[in-house]
Amino acid sequence: MPHYPTPRRSSTASLYTLLAAALLLAASAADAQGPSTDRAPTAINPETAARPSFRATRATTPIMVDGKLDDAAWATAPVLTDFVQQLPSTGLPARFRTEVRVLYDANNLYVGAINFDPEPQKAITVGLERDFVSSNSDIFGVGFDTFHDRRNSFLFLVNPKGAVRDEQTFNDSRNIVEAWDGISTVRTLLQDSSWTLEMKIPLKTLRFDAARDPQTWGINFIRRVRRVNETSYWAPLERQYRVHRMSKAGTMEGITGLRQGRNLQIKPYALAGNSVGAQVPRASLGSRADIGGDLKYGVTPSLTLDLTVNTDFSQVEVDQQIVNLTRFGILFPERRDFFIENSGSFTLGDVTERNYRMGASLSDFTLFNSRQIGLTKDGLPIPIAGGGRLTGRVGGWEVGLLDMQTQRASTSPTENFAVARVRRNIFGNSDIGLLAANRQATDSSGTFNRSYGVDANIRLLGNLIINSYVAVSDADTASSDGTAGRLSAAYRGKLWNTSAMYKRVSNNFDPGIGFVNRRGFQQTYATTGIHARPKLKGIQELNPYVEADVYTDIDGTAQSHQYTGGLDIFFRPDGELKLEVNDRFDRLDRAFTPFPGRSIPVGSYAFRNAKATYTSTQRYPVYGNASLQVGDFYNGTNQTLSGGLTWRPRYDISLEGTYQHNDVALPSGAFAADLAGVRVKYAYSTTLFGSSFVQYNTQSRSFVSNARLAWRYAPLSDVFLVYTERQNTFTHVRNERSVAIKVTRMAAF
Repeated sequence: MPHYPTPRRSSTASLYTLLAAALLLAASAADAQGPSTDRAPTAINPETAARPSFRATRATTPIMVDGKLDDAAWATAPVLTDFVQQLPSTGLPARFRTEVRVLYDANNLYVGAINFDPEPQKAITVGLERDFVSSNSDIFGVGFDTFHDRRNSFLFLVNPKGAVRDEQTFNDSRNIVEAWDGISTVRTLLQDSSWTLEMKIPLKTLRFDAARDPQTWGINFIRRVRRVNETSYWAPLERQYRVHRMSKAGTMEGITGLRQGRNLQIKPYALAGNSVGAQVPRASLGSRADIGGDLKYGVTPSLTLDLTVNTDFSQVEVDQQIVNLTRFGILFPERRDFFIENSGSFTLGDVTERNYRMGASLSDFTLFNSRQIGLTKDGLPIPIAGGGRLTGRVGGWEVGLLDMQTQRASTSPTENFAVARVRRNIFGNSDIGLLAANRQATDSSGTFNRSYGVDANIRLLGNLIINSYVAVSDADTASSDGTAGRLSAAYRGKLWNTSAMYKRVSNNFDPGIGFVNRRGFQQTYATTGIHARPKLKGIQELNPYVEADVYTDIDGTAQSHQYTGGLDIFFRPDGELKLEVNDRFDRLDRAFTPFPGRSIPVGSYAFRNAKATYTSTQRYPVYGNASLQVGDFYNGTNQTLSGGLTWRPRYDISLEGTYQHNDVALPSGAFAADLAGVRVKYAYSTTLFGSSFVQYNTQSRSFVSNARLAWRYAPLSDVFLVYTERQNTFTHVRNERSVAIKVTRMAAF
């Protein structure tokens, strides 16, 4: 019998009323005020403002990188200033003045910045570690589009204590590679009314076409003053964009006489460790010592070859635990540097755009998922013998080639993984592409899985984006032969945020080097909302929206749906409150077990829930978030309380605690699914830092702890000491206990 529980209106009525009132308030504010009423008369429109430019200056005298900007060469460089606010008052001049100078010589690029602040001692620094969390810190940053294609960038962010976060971005902010590491020398200095910065970036760190002379690069600068939540840019940007939105960057012209070097980097490693536990692959049990390494070579100025031998990722942090009360799989993030670097070159799937609601993401489908290589389904390592990757540009094409060979591990045979990706820019900032992937057992079994896909990502009228793909899987068994396709359109302007999507995945679609969380459906998605900026005390922006997400079987029979009404309230100077109510339907063709011993039978279920989430300002030493969800859950009820709290008593240490409690009542029995975690970070300096965390998950009955100490003793050269333990709390079986020390050394030529 189908189950239709009576909606628990008492748990959601107040949120429905609050949401309706807020929607009316936001809509009336938008209608009454128009698109520009919160602008001062002198404000500019970042969307239509001319992009700034300057002519690069060649350094004629030596520069000592000490943070002082007192070398004679700096006086010859033009002063870049007049930054424009993105937050809190979009389009107005920055309250905190920033002066930037850029110099270069044959081998290096130099950036100097004076970040004026009447109280520089109050500048907020969160962490000294490399790749620190930049969102809650004062920063100065620069992004370089070295090929001036308005799509890709190298990004460097620096906080007042001199910590560096560097990234590589692709496809105009769509793909961000946080694991990219570049060689740079940075010094900062606290002055009476400013903090200053000097940065030297060797040209061999970047990729550019040395044959072009003179050169023009895209460039933009960001300044954030966190205690007042002011973010400003040299090339102005609307609120939904970030500094790596290179289609809206400025330009640096007249660069001549650059030497790129050999673009050769060799990075060997030595490892010693010990691993025991019931889930440790046999090949990794006991004590071991090993060596291996990576090589990076610039075949051409725009084409890079990466080779790896006896690949090891023992320094990588273990996967974070989650509570999953859905009946679909979860895509865990890739954490291994070799696969993260240049990963944007291989992306084909449910791509998203920052600050657009798209209805699907790469966590729903991606044709290439690098976690299929060298990892079990539980996230444990499978030995990788070696492999290579070639990425970059050939003519007008962006190319990516990857080939990896794994060794046998328990039930996993030796396998070869090969991926080829080509993409071409069209219409300026749009692209079309093709990806082919092959997974083949290299033993005598003859098993294989191949997948192919074509995609197009079109940008029109500045803010209109059309994404589409068609993909096919083919294997030695018919159960993995299938198709998938998507067509979506999304528009995000200053006021409106609207999108629609249609997607279809056949029953047997199964890409062997990809990830798909759901099969056998057609999906129709639509949403619309506004971003109103009313003149209300304490309110920065109101974002009411509605969305509908409907799934049917391939034959059109109703499978599930979710209708949502929501409101996001952004406070001044920062902080956010999210409210949403959901009407849901789900048809189960097979029993679903969200918790051991607790099942939901076959049937059709209609249910409702409501959720509120508050995120506090991060300007203070203590900050956090809290979320409450109440309502129905299939043929029962669920109340979820979750939150996190961070305390940073000093700039070099932080303590984080997270907790999630799911209180579920079903006819088959009640259960509580809890997830708790604690993390500690400490940085002795910008080159020596450590972290540790513990997590407890009652759903998976697991206890996980991980501790890491890292010392960067030379550029891109590290010593890692890592300890990991995973235990089943129900059987008290130790699944893994391992300790490893790893030393790497980078040699660049």
